[in-house]
Amino acid sequence: MDISNGQKALATRADLKRLGIIVSNSTLLRWEARGRFPRRVRLAGTSVAWLLKEIEQWLAERAEERSRAHYAEL
Repeated sequence: MDISNGQKALATRADLKRLGIIVSNSTLLRWEARGRFPRRVRLAGTSVAWLLKEIEQWLAERAEERSRAHYAEL
């Protein structure tokens, strides 16, 4: 998502949790290394964030994947 001044919007770890992405940092690192989650952006020191547009796209892909997959019989 672009904000009005043309800069990219960032999502923090807290933003990920608000979006329902509630996994450990180790899991996020593993997913990123395997290309299963957008790569983080290092801001300063240990501060990191993700591009919100990439996170939104990842969530949309998971929703599409869910619509095609059959997980259990009811």
